[in-house]
Amino acid sequence: MPILNRPTWKALDIAGYLFLGGLAGGSSLLAAGAHATGRRALARSAKIGALGAISASTVALIHDLGRPERFYNMLRVAKPTSPMSVGSWILAGYGPLTGVAAVTEATGRFRRTGAAATAGAALLGPAVASYTAVLIADTAVPSWHEGYRELPFVFTGSGTAAAGGLGMLTVSVAQAGPARRAAALGAALELGAGEVMTRRMGLAAEPLRQGRAGALVRASKILTATGAAVGLLAGRRSRAAAALSGAALLAGSTALRFGVFRAGVASAEDPRYTVVPQRERLRQREERRRRERSAEEHEETGRLAGEDRGTSEGR
Repeated sequence: MPILNRPTWKALDIAGYLFLGGLAGGSSLLAAGAHATGRRALARSAKIGALGAISASTVALIHDLGRPERFYNMLRVAKPTSPMSVGSWILAGYGPLTGVAAVTEATGRFRRTGAAATAGAALLGPAVASYTAVLIADTAVPSWHEGYRELPFVFTGSGTAAAGGLGMLTVSVAQAGPARRAAALGAALELGAGEVMTRRMGLAAEPLRQGRAGALVRASKILTATGAAVGLLAGRRSRAAAALSGAALLAGSTALRFGVFRAGVASAEDPRYTVVPQRERLRQREERRRRERSAEEHEETGRLAGEDRGTSEGR
């Protein structure tokens, strides 16, 4: 019998929310860099992409909550120990900044205000891309919780790679240089942190390798690695190669979120992923206590032996 309740979140809403948040955060970082270096086409694409992604992300979240006022109710308090509360406030600050940045870029008016909003959105971008990983890791679901150390880096890298993919897909090769580099760096972070995470998680990583979740995670790795490599090698010369690379990176980032979501559901449904790690932790704790008792006994024996030698010498 399952020990944990199965997550009731809808896959399309929440996995889509995870993907779109990462895309928005990565796009804001890319937009700030493009804005600072005078790449107007890339800056415009990234700003509009960030606004579209965060808007769709908010719609998906509210749809899963069921009623719009539930999102508003989360803003009635600020609780630093709650990832949901912190994330709600991050979204509340980030959304208007992306809106101002995109509108001023599209209209060409209030450029100084737009530049300030672009910088503000870039500052919050990494938090937007990573807080969703903290949110799902702060649960009892084994395949989410056990990855709490590396999962924020995986999601941030994936969001950056997706933002780079969107840039390569929407602007010319001449403008897309920062997008190609962002995609390569994001892919390296995602794949590297993901490998470390699955090795450290032990049994809880099994759902990430098996079934539909495993197939999605494997597809994500192939799409992300291929997209980043093609973008670096051929994307600078061929518009078609750049577009294919961008599409592969976006698809890889999407597959990752759906794979992680499905792996978490599978790990909650099977009690083995809850019971076996608990027993292993209890065994390790008992072994540690046994070693500590043994060390204390050894120390006490040595102390008594020293006292006996001192008494004999005194006599």
